[in-house]
Amino acid sequence: MQLTGQGISSALPPGWEGRITRRVDPTLDRQAAGNGFGTIGERTYPVAHLANFALPEQRADFGSGAVDIMGPDHLFICLFEYGPESVGQPLFAPQGMPRRMRPGQFSPSALQHVIVGQSGFQRFFTESNRAFCLFVVLGAHDNAATLVPLGNQVLAATTIEAR
Repeated sequence: MQLTGQGISSALPPGWEGRITRRVDPTLDRQAAGNGFGTIGERTYPVAHLANFALPEQRADFGSGAVDIMGPDHLFICLFEYGPESVGQPLFAPQGMPRRMRPGQFSPSALQHVIVGQSGFQRFFTESNRAFCLFVVLGAHDNAATLVPLGNQVLAATTIEAR
């Protein structure tokens, strides 16, 4: 399946699904802001969620709501874009999206909230003059040798275009 939106494209393998969205501006949706989905007045940017399991409709930017339902054979990938003011900042200095992760790069301490058995990987980077965070969660750290190559396959088939 080819997924395209907001200048991000990914060719997903069979059994995968994804969404490329831009969170509703909290200024326009005060109920969403009141429920923890943003801050009044903030600017929002694209976020891509890619997974080898069914994504729930209600998900936070970095996957809360999705990672909570992951099984041991599941993999979740998030590409979160930051604003143009982040381009050129030291955190985003690495050029190009990581496309070759290694199992040893995953750690439970990389998760936003620890779920027993899971592990994560996080890298900040700039591609096509756009600043991003790549956040990947494995459903079971013990399955890293199997899951990480699947993630690499999806990342290799993902492109980010300049705005």
